[in-house]
Amino acid sequence: MTSALQAIVFDFDGVIADSEPLHLRAFQRTLAEDGLELSADDYYGRYLGYDDVGLVQALAADRGLAMDDAKVRALVTRKAVSLQELLRDGQVLFPGAADFIRAAAAEVPVAIASGALRHEILEILDPAGLGRLFSVIVAAGDTPKSKPSSAPYLLAVERLRETRVRDLDPRRAVAIEDSRWGLESAQGAGLRCVGVTTSYPAAELSVAELVVGGLQDLTLPALDRLVASGSHA
Repeated sequence: MTSALQAIVFDFDGVIADSEPLHLRAFQRTLAEDGLELSADDYYGRYLGYDDVGLVQALAADRGLAMDDAKVRALVTRKAVSLQELLRDGQVLFPGAADFIRAAAAEVPVAIASGALRHEILEILDPAGLGRLFSVIVAAGDTPKSKPSSAPYLLAVERLRETRVRDLDPRRAVAIEDSRWGLESAQGAGLRCVGVTTSYPAAELSVAELVVGGLQDLTLPALDRLVASGSHA
């Protein structure tokens, strides 16, 4: 049984679900209909940290494209349809993710802070019986700003306090992220940070206090020791 650890907040894409390649393919299909290209290098190097609306807005700004809110919403809607078609093709959970989530949820409250749409998250989690295990899910649109803003993690902490852990101390909660944007978001909200090298090499996750290959490499005692250590690495 853990003693120092009070909660775990997971990113979703790239941590629980191996869906980043599917998001890229869905964006590529959607943008191609408008004669636009999005390379893998650009996606992972520039845009991965954004939610869907933020990505389209940033892409338009970078390329000097005029896109009003209606156009942005239309692109995001079409991308969501394309993503659902890709998700139907098979299993997208990372190896070991379901087992770790079940083990963690049996000991401490678990939450999600993600730039993915809520229905996309639940459509992956619910068939695996995992959706009900999360006390809080902060998804795209729940906060005015997306990562790397600290807003998603601040809201996750606030809702965990309201529903499960009234005296939750962010430094006794762990965020698990796959990108520097996500780690910056969690760090800004005061959480302890674990990085997984599913999307980027360890060198690009230097903000994290602990870096592992994926959820299959994590244990609750290791997270308990992290939060008990009392200081950032």
